[in-house]
Amino acid sequence: MAESWGKVTDGLGSDLHLELTGPGGVRASLTRALREAIRTGRLVPGTRLPAYRSLAVDLGVARNTVAEAYAELVAEGWLTARRGAGTRVAPGAVPPRPAAPRAPTRPSLAARPTFDLHPGAPDASSFPRAAWLTSSRRALTNAPSSAFGVNDPRGRVELRRVLTEYLARARGVRADPERIVICSGFAHGLRLLAEVLVEAARDGGPPRGVPPHGGFGDTGRAAAWGRVADAVPDVLTGGARGRDGGLTVAVESYGLGFHRTILGRAGIHAVPLPVDEHGARVAELASVDARAVLLTPAHQYPTGGPLHPERRAAVIDWARATDGLVIEDDYDGEFRYDRQPVGAVQGLDPDHVVYVGSVSKSLSPAVRLGWLVLPDALVDAVLAVKGERELWVSVPDQLVLADLIESGAYDRHVRRMRQRYRRRRDQLVALLAERAPHTAVTGIAAGLHAVLELPPGTERTIVQAAAWQGLAVDGLSPYRHPDAPMPPQDGLVVGYGTPPDHTFAGALDALCRALPSAG
Repeated sequence: MAESWGKVTDGLGSDLHLELTGPGGVRASLTRALREAIRTGRLVPGTRLPAYRSLAVDLGVARNTVAEAYAELVAEGWLTARRGAGTRVAPGAVPPRPAAPRAPTRPSLAARPTFDLHPGAPDASSFPRAAWLTSSRRALTNAPSSAFGVNDPRGRVELRRVLTEYLARARGVRADPERIVICSGFAHGLRLLAEVLVEAARDGGPPRGVPPHGGFGDTGRAAAWGRVADAVPDVLTGGARGRDGGLTVAVESYGLGFHRTILGRAGIHAVPLPVDEHGARVAELASVDARAVLLTPAHQYPTGGPLHPERRAAVIDWARATDGLVIEDDYDGEFRYDRQPVGAVQGLDPDHVVYVGSVSKSLSPAVRLGWLVLPDALVDAVLAVKGERELWVSVPDQLVLADLIESGAYDRHVRRMRQRYRRRRDQLVALLAERAPHTAVTGIAAGLHAVLELPPGTERTIVQAAAWQGLAVDGLSPYRHPDAPMPPQDGLVVGYGTPPDHTFAGALDALCRALPSAG
């Protein structure tokens, strides 16, 4: 390590210690040392530096080396140089003030749970790493060079093709690759649909920001929007209006809050439909005067029941009669245990249903991949709001998922996880029957969670009691729409898919200790 002393003639005659170390030549080392001295406050603003010749002699380097280092720091704004005034540290080169110390906070039990039974997530330890790595090597080896350039905003055709076959086989979805748009998960897909709904309802024009020329494929985005303006369902060019004159979309009275948040931020009024053991009461769509509805028909989230066959038919009849739109969130559609698979509602009428799926439950929420299976009339409209590049999904991940599905590894993983989650569900039900037989358990025929019914007025206390046991678990009330017409219910939403195997027994024991005793 080269250590040198340079005289800094700031009127005090103080010495400046510079360590000329690190990568690069002498000039780079000198520049770095001076910059660090200013940054740390050892050279304060206004300090005059030695002349080139003096510092060069002190450091034993060439004069041009010092001149070039000074010039670079002047260009960066660290130094100023004026004839007759010498070279000084710039007035604006003030080191940042140290952050004020923060008072230490004690993490709550909810922030550091010993056990996690939050719903909505799979067992992260079960991600198929070996299969993903195998598919990654194969997919990237076989991918054409064009895959790493500008791509189709609909997504890679390899993935759209295998999804067409897989969704038809596993979920009864009627699709073709041209009507599938890849997105980064359900939330992304819902945002795209919300923007289409709102922008089209605003005078029937194209989304804001659509340029007059240029775009995807052989046509521009504005031209694409113009082609579909007369073909899309009425919900996109008018539709029902909410209390404040905004667009209205019906949602289930119990559901995920972020669905309502996404719609609300887009300017859409989300009106609640009551739910019961047969799913959403779609007969009440007429009374809420909505022209679009968001449903979880395979496994109502979080109450757990599938949409009754008569209601499935009824919502399609409603969509056809009103030219409305059904947005189908296929939540937990791949995980069913005690009943035959329930096919997608989209299969009943692909022209009035948007099918939205993802791998957040089947693989991992860290894999940001989802898909929209769209009515033909909406494809170009969704692409217009998606944009040409900024909202794309990682192409390598698309290629890997396509290979994972095509090779059969995805099916094998889903079957394996279905068996594991079924064993966990059975373990949960058996333990509750033994230690809390007074607690009713519902919504267990499918999915990754169960609902435990609680006595009125006890939910908050029991969630807090669970936290004291080191257990994170959700109450039912946060899922209730603020304007839900049905009375509130007390309950727990227990996600048995979340914890790894080695903590599951402990999590169930903590749950049972938090539940109220019979009385």
